[in-house]
Amino acid sequence: MTSLPANPPAKKLGLVIDLDTCVGCHACVVACKAWNTENYGTPLADTDAHGAAPSGAFLNRIHSYEVTGDGPPRIVHFPKSCLHCEDAPCVTVCPTGASYKRGEDGIVLVNEAECIGCGLCAWACPYGAREQDPAAKVMKKCTLCVDRIDNENLPQEDRIPACVRTCPSKARHFGDLADPDSDVSGLVEARGGIDLAPEQGTRPVNKYLPPRPRDEVDVLAPLLTPVAEEPKGWLGWLDRALDRLG
Repeated sequence: MTSLPANPPAKKLGLVIDLDTCVGCHACVVACKAWNTENYGTPLADTDAHGAAPSGAFLNRIHSYEVTGDGPPRIVHFPKSCLHCEDAPCVTVCPTGASYKRGEDGIVLVNEAECIGCGLCAWACPYGAREQDPAAKVMKKCTLCVDRIDNENLPQEDRIPACVRTCPSKARHFGDLADPDSDVSGLVEARGGIDLAPEQGTRPVNKYLPPRPRDEVDVLAPLLTPVAEEPKGWLGWLDRALDRLG
């Protein structure tokens, strides 16, 4: 089986996802699919996309939920991909060493040349973040776009994951979560960032910012023209007639 790095990585590169501002537009899904089909590793399969039996692989998916409880129901969009766990069970279960965790920054990757497609890593992952590519028959997962962040020929603003670069609502943030002074660490501290399923004990690097409580006050009310307390005209006559009828 594969071992995790002996020493904790100096960096913990990962994502912070704001569930309050994600609008579920799937732009991150499209950007991820496009980038990882043309660049890192074997292309992501995508067959019969508009037919009766579509088949393919995705590294990032959006799940939408209706949340009920105190206050009116609301829709929460929940992006999910590999969380690059510190104690990554997908790595330690791999029989060939294909799945590994980078020692310098903690990113979990798959060496596709050594992957035999056994699927053990998918079974071990408690988040369902791995898929077997139906064409290449190797395991696929989010790489945090290492071919972007490691590419010194790209402009600095492009050396971030494609999903972060394309998010129109700025719900996705990328950085070093081992650095307490980084922007992502600041967001986690300010908003109470949480782990996904902490009871699994995997210590995911990626964090989620919970939705903010909704303010019940109508902020537009002061800008609206007051409505007449008593209806006038035909509606007024109808109202008075109904009152007389008891």
